[in-house]
Amino acid sequence: MKWSRLIQPRNPLFWLTLALNALSVALVWIVHNRPLNTPAMLLIASMALGNALLGSWLMWRLLRDEPGQNKN
Repeated sequence: MKWSRLIQPRNPLFWLTLALNALSVALVWIVHNRPLNTPAMLLIASMALGNALLGSWLMWRLLRDEPGQNKN
């Protein structure tokens, strides 16, 4: 796999991956820096984990596909 395949500005998966990973960082920041009750903390942490997993899966798809092969 070539790491240069990650940067594909013309592929919508690239921008979706960036958005999901930025959202995960924001959610983790909220969990660490805001006083939340346990259910709210678990909800936000699970959303952050789900975003990270989905972003990682999209990143894997970008690494696997050749640039310029927009199937979407």
